[in-house]
Amino acid sequence: MTAQLALATFFGGFIFPFFIRLGWGKLCDTFGPIGGWLAAGFIVGTTWSLNHGVGMIYQMPDSAWIDMAWAAGSGLFVANVVVDKADFGKGFVNLIVAILGGTFGGFVLSCFL
Repeated sequence: MTAQLALATFFGGFIFPFFIRLGWGKLCDTFGPIGGWLAAGFIVGTTWSLNHGVGMIYQMPDSAWIDMAWAAGSGLFVANVVVDKADFGKGFVNLIVAILGGTFGGFVLSCFL
C-alpha cells in the first residue's frame, strides 16, 4: 500500500465518525425520530458512497475486509474518551460490541461474495 492510499484510507475512516458526531444528534434534536432516519440516509449514505463508491478506503486483495463499523466504533469511542472526558471502562463495552458487530457484518457479507 502506498502512502497516498494509506492517507486516503485514514481519512475515509475518519469522516464517518466525524460526521456522526457533527450532525446525527442535531438532526435528531431538530426533527425527532425522523431526524434519525435522515441522518442514516445522509450521513451513512454519503460516507458509504465516498468510501466504497469513490474508493477512499483501499482494501488490498485477499486481505481482511474492514468496513465502516470499525471506523464508527473506534472513532466515536476515542472522541468520547478524549473530547468528552468520558469514562474509559464504560465505553470499552461499546467498543467491544462495535468490533463484534463489524466482524459479524463482514463475515455475513463474505458469505455472499
